[in-house]
Amino acid sequence: MPHLSLPSRRLFLGTAAFGLTAAATELALAASAPEAVRAERAPASFGPLRQIDAGLLNVGYAELGPADGRVVILLHGWPYDIHSFVDVAPRLAAAGLRVIAPHLRGHGSTRFLSSATLRNGQQGAVALDIVALMDALKIRQALFAAFDWGARTADIIAAMWPERVEGLVSVSGYLINNREAIKAPLPPAGEYTWWYQFYFATEHGKAGYEKYRHDFAKLIWKTASPRWDFSDAEFDRSAASFDNPDHVDVVIHNYRWRQSLAEGEPRYDELERQLAAGPAITVPTIVLEGDANGAPHATGDAAFRKKFTGPYGYRVITGGVGHNLPQEAPREFAQAVLDVAGGRV
Repeated sequence: MPHLSLPSRRLFLGTAAFGLTAAATELALAASAPEAVRAERAPASFGPLRQIDAGLLNVGYAELGPADGRVVILLHGWPYDIHSFVDVAPRLAAAGLRVIAPHLRGHGSTRFLSSATLRNGQQGAVALDIVALMDALKIRQALFAAFDWGARTADIIAAMWPERVEGLVSVSGYLINNREAIKAPLPPAGEYTWWYQFYFATEHGKAGYEKYRHDFAKLIWKTASPRWDFSDAEFDRSAASFDNPDHVDVVIHNYRWRQSLAEGEPRYDELERQLAAGPAITVPTIVLEGDANGAPHATGDAAFRKKFTGPYGYRVITGGVGHNLPQEAPREFAQAVLDVAGGRV
């Protein structure tokens, strides 16, 4: 594999040579500017998104970089959106990668093609959305880099369809759900960290999330990243994605399905059976973790290390980095992607 490393400011100034739009070039310059200067600017944006029919969805996605570059797919989590990667994407594009950052179902401009489709948030359905997106874009193989719901999705694709995955950057490690294992009670302190999962199990909780989804998401941002000093403008930029008409139904179904309080769809039964067995991930992988991650997560990688049987690296990003690692530490996240791409796991 070719050697790739984080581009210098000179490379950012040359992003037009990689076919970036003017808006993306401005975004790249903003990402490389000193922190004091960046703080005075309005939050960066991806600009106009692309839309494509893929599987059950019309998917909204940002695309940066050369059309013939090696592909990296960036997958966000909940309650976040593609702007978690707004400072990562231009770094990767400037290094020659074709960057695809899609809104997951129930987020942003992504919409279901049929009103009859269940607003399903189960893990297998979300993973197959991304496989369908790859097919629609005629992408045979891609690097994946992701966190939260996105990391679970990338883990599933890497485990079940390794021929589609060139390499993986997964925040917090192996996140594939086993619903039977989830039924086992945790100590009280562990259960407390999942308070919103129990809230969502009730109709009261669903109504509360519908009414207060922006306040709810901001609370999660603060508790999951207690040392991240994000601005109201940064939050509002992502919170607009939660106004998707399917957002509440998809989120509520996701958490109820995990707790075996809601059924999935029969079309995913066999896939979920295989995922419940905990399939190994064989592709080259770097697992990242923030030193101030306030979301439920494993301490260290001992609990899941054996699930990664290919080339593997584990990195803790220090400096008060929380759950939204790509947005809080974009340089380190981008470097991990480039290291996987360059075979430096």
